[in-house]
Amino acid sequence: MRFTSVTLICLCMVMGTVPVLAKDKKSEKQIDPQVMMEAYTKLATPGEPHKQFASLAGSWTTKTKEWMEPGKPPSESTGSVEMKMVLDGRFLQQEFTGEMMGHPYSGLGISGYDNLRKRYVSTWIDTMGTGVFVMEGTANADGKTITLKGQHAELGGGQMTHRAVWKLVDADTQIFEMYGTHGHGKEMKMMEITYSRKQ
Repeated sequence: MRFTSVTLICLCMVMGTVPVLAKDKKSEKQIDPQVMMEAYTKLATPGEPHKQFASLAGSWTTKTKEWMEPGKPPSESTGSVEMKMVLDGRFLQQEFTGEMMGHPYSGLGISGYDNLRKRYVSTWIDTMGTGVFVMEGTANADGKTITLKGQHAELGGGQMTHRAVWKLVDADTQIFEMYGTHGHGKEMKMMEITYSRKQ
């Protein structure tokens, strides 16, 4: 009997919401398929931010500084990077080889600009983990300083919040700075990578 009562109550609730859902669907504005296709085509077309990324294609050497503790000198290492545009000029791919904390290190990044959301988006994977690190953000007026934010899970629980500042200094120089905050702690500079284009 109780099962029957619960079933009837659920059925009444569902029937009561069907007219509301139907009304909501009717109130949605129908978009002409041709107009929608034209809008998506425009959004899929690379623009100025993508041209900015394209100017970074080529071979680079890197000098990395890493700070493990505030007030302590950073460890330093060198590496090399190959950058190229992929998917018909929509994304910048970065392939990094070098050292990190005294160990051989490789990383692969994809950076892009989402025309729909008007935001820069960056993903990173490397040999120091099995996760995908995602950041997104905006640029200053000339597009030469991109500020990205993201977070990742920490050992023992909690999240580390990151802020990256990517400076496109000139045609042959880039500086990438990474800042991090453990839990509710104070933000500290964790890494600085200076990219120099190979001549």
